[in-house]
Amino acid sequence: MARRATPEVNAGSMADIAFLLLIFFLVTTTIEKDKGIARQLPPMEEQDQEDVIIKQKNLFIVNVNKSDQLLVEEELMEVKNLRQAAIDFLDNGGAPSSSPLYCNYCKGKRDPGSSDNPDKAVISVQNDRLTSYKMYITVQNELVAAYNYLRDRESQRLYGWKFTEVKKAIDEGSIKPADADPYQEKLENIQKLFPLKLSEAQPKKQGQ
Repeated sequence: MARRATPEVNAGSMADIAFLLLIFFLVTTTIEKDKGIARQLPPMEEQDQEDVIIKQKNLFIVNVNKSDQLLVEEELMEVKNLRQAAIDFLDNGGAPSSSPLYCNYCKGKRDPGSSDNPDKAVISVQNDRLTSYKMYITVQNELVAAYNYLRDRESQRLYGWKFTEVKKAIDEGSIKPADADPYQEKLENIQKLFPLKLSEAQPKKQGQ
């Protein structure tokens, strides 16, 4: 008896469907962007350049140990309180009114034992090698938020808009480059009032 021929399956349409599904997923799938902290490495120092010496009162030291404990100015502190402590330091304005370092826009306590001027104030972050990345990011975010708060306050006072909102709009393209020029100089002025001086190196200290 003759064998019955096995019917062949036409897989041509299957390949077309698979190809269409592949295109569909490529078009509709969104790829997450890696998020990080915007930082610029300092320029290469010249060999004969002298070390920068910072007065102790103009230095705000933040230590994070291997157990993710926060030590600010040699005192234990909760992360939730770090932002306000940094704001108080940066906005202190401790230089006397007769000094060229006097800050006429600072609204802090003007404690002579704390920072003279935002331009002189340096925040030094010192991490242990075993500090968790999550804690590292949290501390960095809180410190940057302190700068942003003060910059927003001054831009609101001087120009009627928030520094962070306008800068974000320019970075994301909501404000077109042609329309961004009037804002750029004002943004730079605000950055000069509260320059971001966030160090992760061990600076040299000087007496009061």
